[in-house]
Amino acid sequence: MSDLNEPKTETIAETENYAVWSADEPDGEVTYHLELNNVTVHFFKEEWTEFLELVKKL
Repeated sequence: MSDLNEPKTETIAETENYAVWSADEPDGEVTYHLELNNVTVHFFKEEWTEFLELVKKL
């Protein structure tokens, strides 16, 4: 299998139970992933930007 089909990932932040990471997908899209214990929420760039705006309001 070619590495060209694998996304390039980068950890943005993590703690013992939570992690946030991004993936540069082969199609050029950047996705963001929020891991909360055994649940992972996946975001496209526009959704991630909106989510960050929401968190800032907390």
